[in-house]
Amino acid sequence: MTQSYLPSRIHVLAKPTGAICNLACSYCFFLAKQALYPSSRFRMSDEVLENYIRQLIKAHHSPQVTVAWQGGEPTLMGIDFYQRAIEIQEKYRKPGMTFENTMQTNGTLLNGEWCRFFKENNFLIGISIDGPRELHDAYRVDKKGEGTFDRVMQGLRMLQKHDVEYNVLTTVNRVNADYPLEVYRFLRDEAGTDWIQFIPVVERINEDGSTLYQKGETISNRSVQPEQLGSFLSRIFDEWVRNDVGKIFVQTFEASARRWLGMPSGMCVFEETCGTGLALEHNGDLYSCDHFVEPDYLLGNIIDEEISELAASDRQYRFGQNKRDLLPRVCRECDVLFACRGECPKNRFLATADCSQELNYLCEGWKAFFHHIDFPMQILAGLIRRGYPAAEIMRVLALEEAFERAGRNDPCPCDSGRKFKRCHGLRKITRKGR
Repeated sequence: MTQSYLPSRIHVLAKPTGAICNLACSYCFFLAKQALYPSSRFRMSDEVLENYIRQLIKAHHSPQVTVAWQGGEPTLMGIDFYQRAIEIQEKYRKPGMTFENTMQTNGTLLNGEWCRFFKENNFLIGISIDGPRELHDAYRVDKKGEGTFDRVMQGLRMLQKHDVEYNVLTTVNRVNADYPLEVYRFLRDEAGTDWIQFIPVVERINEDGSTLYQKGETISNRSVQPEQLGSFLSRIFDEWVRNDVGKIFVQTFEASARRWLGMPSGMCVFEETCGTGLALEHNGDLYSCDHFVEPDYLLGNIIDEEISELAASDRQYRFGQNKRDLLPRVCRECDVLFACRGECPKNRFLATADCSQELNYLCEGWKAFFHHIDFPMQILAGLIRRGYPAAEIMRVLALEEAFERAGRNDPCPCDSGRKFKRCHGLRKITRKGR
């Protein structure tokens, strides 16, 4: 173990109920993980809980600690469990240290009691919604196969009623990917959210027909196709960059803007290396990543070893470095490598032309998207570097489009009071004549 591998902050996604959920979403990659623990009750014990919080705090050399809860469905643990978690955080808090508790939930079990608890303890809640009813209910169903839209929206309204900080996670799948503006406008106008995460669904089918492991080159018919993803994000970006910059925050767009500014993206999938986001199962087993909860990536158990030791192990370090080191040459020579960085290793399973390395399944979609946004992103980055607010790009693009539409004898869009042909149109004519 080499302590120099340990960053100042690590992110651990804790799953107190493991893969157990009250829903049965068709594309859920985690439900199958129940098979890894055939005799388990899938309830995190107080011993594991205290070790988790204590060790997470110990592993941090920064003043803010994010305590992340996911599942399965984490609300199945009940409020008392999370109240104990808050008390343990206070017990081991270092001077000057602050905590942010986050939870990803399907929202169907939220009520006033839950929301008052979230508000009192400053939880950030992620709620999963895939768009309007017909798109959401295509795959997000309960154990009876019935749609969950109404129950999810009721949970969202409860969060809003109690002024709980929240964001929306939307999967991009084979169905809703064909309706980008319907999804985006629903989330913006009807759901009323101002922070959106888009997560592409890519399910790899194992030889036995399951999706338990990240193995196999066959994908399910629920998985988004690369060209669908590229088109979906591009069309939403066009709507966002002309109307909603500074009002609606889309994680992928925010991360992209940071890459065009030469900054870290803030999203692990777009970083050069990974390995600082681990997954903790209900029994204390710690895995390399939430997407690699399988035996080959089990680092150890936190009852036996400290999180800091497991996170800084040679094995985990190599897992993270492989994201960069195993990039195929076609990726290393790609003009959007600075933005994509090969995306998530879990999606690298297509053979390259010489069959020597593995290419990301979503490559063509990401490439199309990053090419599509390049020009406006260059404008946006230039504005920010000169000290203008990001929202200024909406005015710039509107003016540019107005200039393109203006006729020779129309008033110039710059409001000079002159005809277009005597103002900015003159420059356009001069350029054409050269």
